Parts: sequence; structure tokens; C-alpha cells
Amino acid sequence: MRTTPSARHGPHDAGPAAGAHRLFTGLSRPHLVCLVEELAEPWQAGVEGRRHATRGGARKRAAGAGASHQLVFVDRLVATLIHLRHGLPHSVLGLLFGVDRSTVTRAIGEVRTLLAERGCTVPDRPGLRLRTLTDVFAYVQAEGVELRLDATEIQVRRPPAGRGGRRAFVSGKKKQNTMKATVIADWRGRTLWTDALRPGCLHDATATRNEGIAVCFQHFPDVEVLLDDGYLGLSRDHRGQAITPPRKPRPGALPGRVEQWERDRHGHSSDRITVEHALADHKRWKQLTRYHTPTRKTVSYVVRRTSRL
Repeated sequence: MRTTPSARHGPHDAGPAAGAHRLFTGLSRPHLVCLVEELAEPWQAGVEGRRHATRGGARKRAAGAGASHQLVFVDRLVATLIHLRHGLPHSVLGLLFGVDRSTVTRAIGEVRTLLAERGCTVPDRPGLRLRTLTDVFAYVQAEGVELRLDATEIQVRRPPAGRGGRRAFVSGKKKQNTMKATVIADWRGRTLWTDALRPGCLHDATATRNEGIAVCFQHFPDVEVLLDDGYLGLSRDHRGQAITPPRKPRPGALPGRVEQWERDRHGHSSDRITVEHALADHKRWKQLTRYHTPTRKTVSYVVRRTSRL
């Protein structure tokens, strides 16, 4: 899985590592090449910045002098993707790449930061990326796209005993320790945005409100979002924008009314199903099961920002 010794002189000298197969990284070879080209320069700039801070001034030797990296950028990126995709320990990755565990740990920390700073890609707009919920609503209103929004819960390892807020991870729906994430997708199931990972006890609508969706509805009145029954509160507060399935007729309603409700509900579910496909992409990344902190994490970003470059 390591690159050849001749490839260890800089981030641009090596192609994708031999172990960078889609089964390991979750990305096709062309997507991985694009990702390397995009992130190599920011990574090199970060390295030079840290060296400058350590030296306390400008470099005293020519560029390229001194010891070379044991793990070039391509290998660092591949190791990070494998870790996020399959949850392999740092020590195992160090053995596979022929370096110490601490080297892999530092590499993953560097690359995860770069991945988290990227934006979500937009179809047919190579230079445009969506980084915030406001960006998504502005893009959708300009393009006339109908959004699909839904939340998913991922079972995580039980937090250690004695930890504050331990019960917050218990989901009343799943009856398990979970983390919850909200995803917005377009009509083709392409992820446009994900919010922070939050403890499983939080309600779906509350998690969405915490991200400021109510303010976005006020500033972008032409945006429509398809939702499920878990967002009835949003539908009540933002009629015509937050669209939930039609309510079931009362007992004793006319047969024609019931049949119409069934057709409307089936049509709404068919239109909204694409967001379920987007949620499935996120659940393929095993590192989601290891997080217990309600902060924005890299795995969700990796899924939506690297799988559709």
C-alpha cells in the first residue's frame, strides 16, 4: 500500500497509493485524484506554516532540503479515508503503511481538518460549494430546486459511566445510544448539507431549528422543503415552505377522501425518498459509531464532499 521510495519527495510526485482502491476509501480513482489535487497545496501550506512558527522566522535552507516525509500526502489522505470508512485503528494503519502509529495519528488529524473545511459540491457548478445552511437556501432559491430534509440516527458505543450527560445519548425511538444528524438532499439524492452530530434524545425538529432553519425560511420565502411526519411543528410554523405528508382523514370519512389521502401520501413519499438514499451514504462510514460529542465531525463532510466531486 505504500508508494515507491522515488515517490516520497513531495505531495505532487505520487499518484494514488496502491491501496487506494474504492473498496478501501469509498471513492473512485478519478474522485480520489481530484481530491489529492485540491488538498495537496493547502496541506503543504499548513506544513510550512507550522515550520515557520517553530523556527520563529523564514526558512534558512532551500526548499526541499532536510529529511523527507515518511508518509507523503497521498498516503496520508488514503490512510485517513480508510480510517473513516472502516474504522481501522491507527496502529493497524501504521503497520500497513510502514510507519509508526504516531505518524498516522498526526496525518489523520491534519487531513481531517482539511476535509472539514471543504464545501459541498453543487451539480454542474464545479467552482461553487455550499458550506452553510444559508448557502444552501440561497442556491436553491436561485435555481428553483426543491429540497428534501430528514434526520438519521446512528448507534454509537455507550459513553463511559460517570460521564455528564450520558443519558442524552439514549434515543426514545431506537431505545439505544445514538447520535443524530440531519441531511438535506436535492431531488436526485445528492447531499447538499449536513448539520452537527447531536445526541439521540434530541427531537428531529429541534435539531433542525438549532441550525437556524426558521431564519432561512424567513429570508428565502420561495424555498420548499419536503419533510416527514417528524417535522409537523415546522410545517405549522412555515406553511407552504415546510411540506409534510397530508394528515390522515378522521374516522368515518368518505371512501373517496381516504383514497385521495393515500394517493397524496404515496406521492409525497415517492418525492422524498431520495433523501433516504443520501442518508444511506453517510451510514457506510464506520467512524460515525465512535463519536459521543455533539459537535460537527469530519465523517459527514467526507461523505457529501468527496463522493460527489
